[in-house]
Amino acid sequence: MAVIDPTSTWAPLEQRLAVTTNERHRQVLGIVIEHMKAEAAPDLHGLMRTLVPEPAYHFWNAGRDVGPKGRETVHTYYSDFVASRSNVLEYELDRLVVDDDCVVTEGFLKQIYPGSYALQIGIPVDDPDADYLIVFRQLLLWPIDAEGRIEGEDSYHSGPSEIRKLTFDELPQEYIDLVHPGVR
Repeated sequence: MAVIDPTSTWAPLEQRLAVTTNERHRQVLGIVIEHMKAEAAPDLHGLMRTLVPEPAYHFWNAGRDVGPKGRETVHTYYSDFVASRSNVLEYELDRLVVDDDCVVTEGFLKQIYPGSYALQIGIPVDDPDADYLIVFRQLLLWPIDAEGRIEGEDSYHSGPSEIRKLTFDELPQEYIDLVHPGVR
């Protein structure tokens, strides 16, 4: 059984959208859902379409902001993300807050990483040819501009709370198609 269901990432937002009557809240929820689905696809053009012309990401790591700033840098960030093949993820939300200018999501971000990529970004794994489930506790703020586009992401995470080598049977088909095409 697959350890990740990517559709669970946006399901809580779609559930909230279904009962939300405030048009501005519907707009901010809608753009974040669109962004999440483009990330899962992966659809680089779709991701960039959800953003303001000059987005600013704030990824807080050891007290430092290491997020990309500006359209070209964010585009490069997402190009690298797509190339890393680590876009098969599930953000298991515990909290969802929506107002006129921001969506706040909090929960466990579960991502599957090829071992070689995990090593490249400093996650301690023992087999570069294996696939790993990496779990982080994450809080994301999604600021939205007046036109309804995402201004960036402000990300706070715990560092890995779980690192586990996966068996092939645990991998979702989306990941197999992306990382191990032709297998199965």
